[in-house]
Amino acid sequence: MNLAELIAPHIPYLRRFARSLTGSQSSGDAYVSATLEALVADRSIFPTDLDPKVALYKVFSQLWKSVDINLADLPPAAHAWEEQARRSLRAIAPLPRQAFLLMAVERFSNDEGAEILGVSDVEFAHLIETASTEMARQVATSVLIIEDEPLIAMDIEQMVESLGHSVTGVARTHKEAIELFNQRRPGLVLADIQLADGSSGIDAVNDMLRSASVPVIFITAFPERLLTGERPEPAFLVTKPFQPDMVKALVSQVLFFSEQMEQAA
Repeated sequence: MNLAELIAPHIPYLRRFARSLTGSQSSGDAYVSATLEALVADRSIFPTDLDPKVALYKVFSQLWKSVDINLADLPPAAHAWEEQARRSLRAIAPLPRQAFLLMAVERFSNDEGAEILGVSDVEFAHLIETASTEMARQVATSVLIIEDEPLIAMDIEQMVESLGHSVTGVARTHKEAIELFNQRRPGLVLADIQLADGSSGIDAVNDMLRSASVPVIFITAFPERLLTGERPEPAFLVTKPFQPDMVKALVSQVLFFSEQMEQAA
């Protein structure tokens, strides 16, 4: 199997990781593109003795630490939220958050995460501990849930409240989502992709973002369909079936960028 065939199945998930890390589709995809360009230019940088997914993420991590992508050359951001995330990018202390995302969202083991980041197992465990401490200091916020499956909505609501946040409401349709959003502006939106009335959660969120800038995490059973880089796509994705740690990690990322926005204001 050639290199392209080895890494192709893992590129959508690297896009998810990069977008979560940077806070936007275009910034994350720029880093993934730079990683692929580096591999095309010099295939010897790909560690052939590792699992292909681990090796791909390791190359990405090495590039992340050594190169700044020129964000000024990216196309204009679709929303103020994404533009703020770009401006926050260079203020990030990335290693603890990378470690937590690798473990909680990408589901790598501690050994694999340590290999990707080029640290010892002990150092990786310390990074996870640091990330958890930082997340514990995050300010609680209000959350609007857009989900048409009652049991899933209940699970999400319980997870959100267990993290210290409040739920402003649960919407099943596009119309309900807009009404709840206008009644009480949340600090965060958790949105399913497919809604009960056949509409798209992405469309509902886009309508919301026309009147206010609010961070969003999308929920989908098919993340690879939204991680192609071919159109405007979500930066933050929770994959069904989801684990509490995955939700916790991405909520933490969103709140990080929200905090950076407030400090820059």
